[in-house]
Amino acid sequence: MQRISRTVFTLLMAALTTAFLATPHPAQAADVAQIERDAIAALAKLYDTTPAAKVLGDKAKAILVFPSILKAGLIIGGQGGNGALFVDGKVVGFYNTAAASYGLQAGAQEFAYAMFLMTDSAIESVKKADGWEVGVGPSLVLVDEGVAKSLTTTTAKDDVYAFIFGQKGLMAGIGIQGSKITKINP
Repeated sequence: MQRISRTVFTLLMAALTTAFLATPHPAQAADVAQIERDAIAALAKLYDTTPAAKVLGDKAKAILVFPSILKAGLIIGGQGGNGALFVDGKVVGFYNTAAASYGLQAGAQEFAYAMFLMTDSAIESVKKADGWEVGVGPSLVLVDEGVAKSLTTTTAKDDVYAFIFGQKGLMAGIGIQGSKITKINP
């Protein structure tokens, strides 16, 4: 009986964590300055470690950087975080990303990701008032080491390229498909 209670408690905590992570949280004025600083630092780190990201950054019409995404789950999971949209090197907006998942999963981790928006239609998808569900709309390529080695400005033909980097913690499975990105008003 006590084992069942622990299992129910654990599942309840996972569900509450998911609900918290998957709910957009508006950024406060003080928070946006921190989000901007963190996004600038995260993008610089990505450029230092992945030359293909710098190549895309020079060609991208905009870059959406989420410097800290928290992901946690035990059967039921969620992830979320805030980021900044850069156009011509300047922040033009702040966004929240959130996702929920169900399945064989356990653990917690933190990671960052940057999305290089290569077309006007990709930018419009992000700016939609009701948000953008990643995996629906513009074509997205998740860039891993293999793709990064062969990526050049002449081979970059998709709408959005995403780099996941700076992983900390332990959790099986990572991705951004199914995430919803929503503009936040500071």
